[in-house]
Amino acid sequence: MIGIQSGQEKYVTGNYGMNKSNPEVFSLTRPVALLGMMGAGKSSVGRALADLLSVPYYDSDAEIEAAARCSVAQIFGDYGEAEFRRMERQVIARLLNSGICVLSLGGGAFIDTQTRERIKNTALSVWIKVDRELLLTRVRRHGDRPLLKNGDPEENLSRILKEREPVYAEADLTILCDDRPVGQNARRVMEAIKEALPKEPIIPV
Repeated sequence: MIGIQSGQEKYVTGNYGMNKSNPEVFSLTRPVALLGMMGAGKSSVGRALADLLSVPYYDSDAEIEAAARCSVAQIFGDYGEAEFRRMERQVIARLLNSGICVLSLGGGAFIDTQTRERIKNTALSVWIKVDRELLLTRVRRHGDRPLLKNGDPEENLSRILKEREPVYAEADLTILCDDRPVGQNARRVMEAIKEALPKEPIIPV
């Protein structure tokens, strides 16, 4: 079992995203958790979305690596997937408790029952859904995906998609993203979140 360096908690208060001078920007009341397959662009879209909303951004895999002081690939290789998922649950729980933020999840995080229930109870979940062929093009550029290392990457990706997509579909929102500029995909996500939030009641004057 790997010991995790907890680090300094970053508790956040206040109405993030509230900007009276910009009607496009709104107030979040809970964290936004981006989920989806490896190569979907969750990290790049997440950073851009956090900038648009003026809230902190976290990447769960990056936070796990910082806490464990080794890479995700090393954790998988040396300790196995079960140990990685244990660490992932612990880190994601900490991040979701830190306040309003945008959090990009690893591809398998939402598949874990405990993590999924925590996200459903504490965050707005958004599935960043990307076409299979675009996913395959992206993951082939990077040879460090632990679950695609053994066997044919295309077959592995198809199998993982088949297993995970029914669970991803439990997310609060599903946003189709493509290879357009990251900022455009982030704005698409922002607009969908804005539409999904409860509307403020109109008070008669």
